[in-house]
Amino acid sequence: MTIKREILVTGATGQQGGAVARALLSKGHKVKALTRSPDSNAARQLAAAGAEIVAGDLSDKASITKAARGTDTMFLMGTVAEAGVEEETRQGILAADTAKAAGVGHLIYSSVADANKKTGIPHFESKYGVEQHIERLGIPYTISAPVAFMENFVAPWSIGALSQGTHAFAVPAKRQLQLVALADIGAFVAALAERRENVFGKRFDFAGDELSGEDQAKILSQAIGRPIRYQEIPIAVARQQSEDTALMFEWFDRVGYDVDIAALHREFPEVRWHRFADWAKAFDWSVLGQPAA
Repeated sequence: MTIKREILVTGATGQQGGAVARALLSKGHKVKALTRSPDSNAARQLAAAGAEIVAGDLSDKASITKAARGTDTMFLMGTVAEAGVEEETRQGILAADTAKAAGVGHLIYSSVADANKKTGIPHFESKYGVEQHIERLGIPYTISAPVAFMENFVAPWSIGALSQGTHAFAVPAKRQLQLVALADIGAFVAALAERRENVFGKRFDFAGDELSGEDQAKILSQAIGRPIRYQEIPIAVARQQSEDTALMFEWFDRVGYDVDIAALHREFPEVRWHRFADWAKAFDWSVLGQPAA
């Protein structure tokens, strides 16, 4: 019988933190949802699902200390998009130190797959800096390291092109890319929380599927009900938006994620892993402005 945990989830009103909070609640765990926006719709939805909403910020040690009180597990994640790479690392270290001081029995840190392999990508390196600090802290920890999100293809920066029939991404059409659904990130973190002692000191890169941009476009065409073509965005265009992101796309093409997906899925059968086609079929494509056929 699984022991019910009391778990502090940071970034709880964001995409990844929200997925983790919902997965934990669905398994009967008690969730404290740390958010800077306790009055947001996302916070209200989590509260309705049974979470305790706690106002706080990763840059504020006092609020983390207060939120961590009484919990036995902490899911820690940062966001480079809002904080920048140096601040993300600083906040992650501060939160990890606070978790240790508060006596949290299991720290699950959300990094990114291959961050420990000297990629040279700034927002990978910032997370790895936090990982290295956590390893030296001497507390029970696990590193949760997902690949690229399937939901990135319907993010604000992607959905406009998709609504016009174009799946645009800055890697060659035939380049394979490993992906994971947000729901699987939540389920995987829940599995780590429940396995507890069995995953202490371990780092897990994880993915749900691997396929080329061409194949992604074919699946999207079927799911949406109209033709979707793949378009490779030139790296120079991506670089105009973000040097960090451009370096990541170049790494995707040159090296790429290397999760042993079959072995991972055998090791974690309790996660109902989504293939890209499963995710696309279940997604509500009415967000494109017209219902799927």
